[in-house]
Amino acid sequence: MSEKTSRQGHDASLFPGRGAMRFGPGAHLSGPKPHVKNKKKVLSRLWKYLRKHTLSLAGVFLLIGVSSLREMLTPLIISIAIDDFIIPGNAAGLLNLVLLAAALFVGVAGATWLQQYIMVGVTQKTLLNLRQDLFSHMQKLDLRYYDSHTHGELMSRFTNDMENINNVMSQVVIQFLSSILSIIGVSVMMFILNPLLALVTLVTVPLIVLLNRLIGKKISRYFSMQQKLLGKINGQIEETISGIRIVKLFRREKAAEAELSATNRELKKTSIKAQVTAGVAGPLMNMGNNIRYAIVAAAGGIFYSYGMASVGIIAGFLNYTRQFGRPISMMAQLYNSILSALAGAERVFEVLDEQPCITSKKDARILGRVRGDVIFKNVCFSYIEGTPVLKNISLSVQSGKTVALVGPTGAGKTTIINLLTRFYDIQEGTIMIDDWDIRDYSLESLRRSLGLVLQDTFLFSGTVMDNIRYGNLQAADEAVYNAAKASRADHFIRHLSDGYLTVLSEDGQNLSHGQRQLIAIARAILADPAILILDEATSNVDTRTELLIQEGMLQLMRGRTAFVIAHRLSTIRNADAILVMNNGEIIERGTHDELLRQKLFYARLHESHFETEIR
Repeated sequence: MSEKTSRQGHDASLFPGRGAMRFGPGAHLSGPKPHVKNKKKVLSRLWKYLRKHTLSLAGVFLLIGVSSLREMLTPLIISIAIDDFIIPGNAAGLLNLVLLAAALFVGVAGATWLQQYIMVGVTQKTLLNLRQDLFSHMQKLDLRYYDSHTHGELMSRFTNDMENINNVMSQVVIQFLSSILSIIGVSVMMFILNPLLALVTLVTVPLIVLLNRLIGKKISRYFSMQQKLLGKINGQIEETISGIRIVKLFRREKAAEAELSATNRELKKTSIKAQVTAGVAGPLMNMGNNIRYAIVAAAGGIFYSYGMASVGIIAGFLNYTRQFGRPISMMAQLYNSILSALAGAERVFEVLDEQPCITSKKDARILGRVRGDVIFKNVCFSYIEGTPVLKNISLSVQSGKTVALVGPTGAGKTTIINLLTRFYDIQEGTIMIDDWDIRDYSLESLRRSLGLVLQDTFLFSGTVMDNIRYGNLQAADEAVYNAAKASRADHFIRHLSDGYLTVLSEDGQNLSHGQRQLIAIARAILADPAILILDEATSNVDTRTELLIQEGMLQLMRGRTAFVIAHRLSTIRNADAILVMNNGEIIERGTHDELLRQKLFYARLHESHFETEIR
């Protein structure tokens, strides 16, 4: 069941980024586009990042040319050595030639190291910018995007795909360019030595290029599919680890294994196809090289018998033939890596191409001094078109008042909060704060004026101090202490091993649920919002902890407009107004006592949901 679907059934949380967990071998990858759709476009966009380092790249290209001299000159040196020094018996001349060749090889080795050093720097700077752009852009995307993508699949863009790009840019690009220069240089040298033998050598090239092109299309398709499946596996693993308590509680370990096993087998099949298909290119190149070598050797023997080539030229040519085939084989193998990197880059650019639907207007107002008056006028909303979640909702909350939202699961309570914070935008109607449509305010100033305390409190890795200060990064230590005291969290924090400097485990799992809630309330107090939202903030805690949380909440709510979503009577008894919701509509309004006297839906909820508290 997808996150969007689940929201219809039980009004999902404010932060529905985690995809629903699905167990079973039937969950397959649906409808992937298994190839790089536009290689030129992807390369063009990568070049936009690389061109910031044009001077360094020019230096690398020049050094690659220097490094290619070894391939171009070595057979020529062999040819000269045989014809001019070995056959005539000129040992002194041969020694000088060897020393000259040694100096050349030392220089080429230095150029090779320097080009690698420069290219690694260019690669890491480029990836730094690309990775930062990706992360920054993801901060701007709407919750709708995260609804449809699992965390693991998005993490794959930062890990697997970035690593592929890194490998290609730091290693493969140099080798690929070096191979191209070697082919050009060797071809020129062959024509200088003997044009006829050069033509014989080049006869088989078109056939090899055609074969490589045909294989390359299949390789591109398989590698793209492989990257998508890796992303899917990451998503499944991330979901299972995050929800491991639920997995164990419902004894779904085997089902989780079955789901991952199904995707893993699919990945295995795709990877085998990709690797086997890619592996065909090498043997084809070797076969072509061996055929070419035999043809050149036979042609060279015929030319020598007719006096058309010397022994040295034939020996040099045979070396050129080997060197001519080697870069072609290398390019065929590198091409596979390049296709894999392009598939990864395309996935990164897919995220960068996603545009947020919820943005600030160019002339947006700044919500500065906030009174806190909130009005909903005839608001209608659907997560999925044609399936309304809110139907013609109208309500008015005056500054400093507290309104409670109650109703069965899926009634639309949390959706109202999602709309007030502009995590989603309404389809019809108007939501106003202080007489202005919230869409007229900048997103930053709107959300700065709102404070949230959720049922599922999220704490970040770091100290207790860091987590409270997250509400106001500029706050002094004393302000943090005061916020903790106001939220009733100071006492238990000071009894932790390192007090406020205690490092929390992932999501604060070394604290109780109630302690995490108190820290969240302290964080909201420090942020000092004008409008407060409490979403089931006292659920799933014991009575004593609930009293502490309520004391902190009362401190937090004092003088602020507050929206409270709660099931417990004690939380909402003293609200200025209670709105009873069902099926996306407000069906009753009034105070606690007024609604009880009406003996309608709220009274029945009171009897069924709050019976324990009444006793």
